[in-house]
Order: sequence, then C-alpha cells, then structure tokens
Amino acid sequence: MANKVNQHDHKVHLIEKCQVGPLPGSVPSPNFVPLSFFDLAMLICPTSCKRIFYYDFPYHKSEFLEKVLPNLKQSLSLALKHFFPLCSNIIFPPKPQTPHILYSEGDTLTFIVAESTANFNNLASHTPKSITSLDDFVPILPSPSTLEDGILLITPMSIQVTILPNYGFTICFNFSHVITDGRGFQNFLKLWSSLCMLKEDMFSSKAGLLYFSSLTKDNISDPNKLKSIFLEKLWSMPLNRIGQMEMDNFIPKNVANQMVRQTIVLTHDHIANLKKLVSMKCQNLGLGTSLHVSTFMVTCSLVWVSNIKSKVAELGVDEFPIEDEDFYFGVLSDCRYLSELKIPLTYFGNCLATAVAVVKRSKLEGENGIFEAAIAIGRKIKELQSEPYKGVETLMSMFTSYDATISQRILGITGSPKLGSYEIDFGWGKPKLTEILHVNHPGVFSLCPCRDIEGGVEVGIALESSHMDKFNIILNELLTNL
Repeated sequence: MANKVNQHDHKVHLIEKCQVGPLPGSVPSPNFVPLSFFDLAMLICPTSCKRIFYYDFPYHKSEFLEKVLPNLKQSLSLALKHFFPLCSNIIFPPKPQTPHILYSEGDTLTFIVAESTANFNNLASHTPKSITSLDDFVPILPSPSTLEDGILLITPMSIQVTILPNYGFTICFNFSHVITDGRGFQNFLKLWSSLCMLKEDMFSSKAGLLYFSSLTKDNISDPNKLKSIFLEKLWSMPLNRIGQMEMDNFIPKNVANQMVRQTIVLTHDHIANLKKLVSMKCQNLGLGTSLHVSTFMVTCSLVWVSNIKSKVAELGVDEFPIEDEDFYFGVLSDCRYLSELKIPLTYFGNCLATAVAVVKRSKLEGENGIFEAAIAIGRKIKELQSEPYKGVETLMSMFTSYDATISQRILGITGSPKLGSYEIDFGWGKPKLTEILHVNHPGVFSLCPCRDIEGGVEVGIALESSHMDKFNIILNELLTNL
C-alpha cells in the first residue's frame, strides 16, 4: 500500500503495521468457543463485514501519533480480553470434528496505521461517492488458509486507522460475520471506546465494570436440530466455499466502477408521516393494532418501493416482462430482544432469524405500494417474533440456492436503527459519519440511526450512478406526496 495512488487521485501511505492482542496471561489458553447454528449459517453467507467511522481531529499528524495512537492500542488490548474471539482463529476441521473459535496465547489481530491525502470533508459527507473511493481505507482480511491436516483457518478481524492530517482520521474494521452480528460488534466498540476515554491509571480499576461480553452459547436452544443439519451441509461443500463468499463477487468489475454509494437522511417528520400513512390504511382495512408500525417497517418499505420503481425506470420494462412477478425482501430479527428466548443483550455471537416478504410488482408499483410493502414486512416481523427459529433454517439456503435470475427482484438489509452507531466516542466526540462499506451491491442497503436528528434514520445504498439519480427522484417524490 505504500505511496500508491488510486483512481481518485489521493495517496495512502503506510505508517505502521503491527499486531495487537490481549495482555499476556489475561485470557485462559487454549480457549475454545463453539459455534452455534446461527454462527454456522454465516460460514456460507457473505461473511466479510466492513464498517468505517470518521472522526474530526484538526491537529498535526505528530500529535495523533504521540498522544492518540498509543491510547487506541492500549485500550484495544484491554477490550480484546473480553472479546478475544476477534483476535482468535475460526477453525473448520474435517468431519466429524465441529467448527469452533480457538484462542491460543499470543493470538493477535492486524492493526494498520496509514496516512491519506484525501479530502476528509468530501469523504465524510452524505453526497454520492464511488464505491471504490475508500478501498485504501479498508484493511485486508486474509483469505482462509488450509493446513496440511485439512483444517481451514479463518482470520476474524483486521483494523486500519487512517490519518488525514489537520482534519481528522478514520477507523475501519473488516471482520468476519461468523464471529458476531451487528449487536455483538457494537458491544465490542462500546467497550473499546469507553476504555479509550479513561485515563491510563483508571484502566485496571474500570475495565471490570465495563464488561459487555457474554460468550456462553448455553442460552442458544436448538429445538429444530439445526446445528446438525447445517453441519452436514457445510461438510458436503468444497472448502473454497466456506467462509469466503463476498457480496462483491456478485458485481462485475465494469459495473462496480460505475457504482456510487450514498447516505440518505430521513428526518423524524418523514418517519412520522410514513407511520401515519400506514397506520391509517391499516385502520381503514380493519387491521387495527394487529401490526406494530415501526420505524424499521416504514423505512424498509419506502426504500423497497423506491428501489423497484427506479430499477424499472433504469433497466426498462423489458427486464421485467411479467407485471405480477414476485419481488422479495429479506427481513432480519435480533433474537436477543425476544424475552422468551432469554438471550442477554450482551451476548457476543450471531443471533439473527430471517424471513422473506413477498409482494407482486404491480402492488409495489401501485398507488399503495408503501402500504403493501409495510404490511408484508410487518407480518414477517410478527411471524419471527412468535416463531423466531422458523426462518433460521433458510439462512444457508438463501445463499446456496442464490439464482442470478432473481437477483433483480430481491432486496436485503444490514444494520439497524436500534444500534447506537454514533455513540462510539473514543474521546474526540461522536463520529462525523459512519458507513457500512459492504453495502456495495444494489440488492442490499443499510440502516443506521441519524447522527444529528433525534428519531431520524440514515440509509446507505449503492447503485450505478444513473440509477442513483432515478432512485433519489422517486424517493423524494414519495416523501413529498406524504
């Protein structure tokens, strides 16, 4: 990476590449953590999660390297004591041994420090930018490696801090979804940032009070014996399919070069008006309070309808010859919030159930498109809450049976308005912006609470440039008509 220039005319210079792990002797070794059936499903689903945080820091590079960087490293080491799976190895051994996480004394993660000449304010803005513009800010997560005895080793996480002198810096994470979901990762960030804000002499006394991690899998019941079913599927697959699927694999390079990523802000009033629209139509149809009209439901409905209408406008009706063909929306539910499952919010691992809402294109494109989308999504959410494990069995099959013929008709989501992404303060204020960078595919978008607007939502989406223009026009029309 040293002194390379990319197509965006900025240089990224490598300052340091080192390893950071828990203090020697602070984590029992060897330490085995089994994988639940939730985790196993992620071995075949797109597994690499990339997230970047932008922080204002209007000082010279030397001040950052002398005062900030040592504190970041030391507090990270302390945080990894409680979240050691992030610097361990994911082990996939031959049958009949079962996959697991293994921490051995001395295990570390890669921590990169770099410097960029890019324009910080442009990068940290909501305006559209090329999906490749941040490639040099993302640390590489090594490909899985196979040992002589047939064991597959998967590296869980790498971190890169990039300084933009006199303006700010970024912290970018590249981590495997096999280790944890968004809630678990958020808990790690809360602990690390909280420790970083403490004075050095307070580290040892406060670290115990800031324990955010629950690693035990005992709370994860498996009434449908999904673990054994998933294991048999995984063992039947070639090793090069395990832990290596990426959303980027679905995008031709010539298409990726034309794509832009944008953050769209929906205000409290936007959300309130959407909820009012859906609630009134529910009452008119006698649905009453049978469905909870949530921020998640109405935001996803707005994006789904805008995406479909703009896609038809961009690609033309010839790509969608059947007016009543099915369109799909993947709904995720965090099982930690279901009291009957008794899974703590501090649980570190994957805990996501999934279902797919299906609506005819003619209904989504019609006058009541947002309402039709909201009802379908709301019913799937309710279904997951009453039968949370019902959709888990589809987690693997959704990707093993992925068919290019339906790629234009499916939309997925990552992130959540419930995750306090802008609460991650390392001591220099809340992030100026945070983005989920693995949303580089037109079939996926992200949700995040809004930085500056209480009750608002930030939507991250990546589309080809001309498609993005149409998406913005249609979304604004829908919001105006509210």
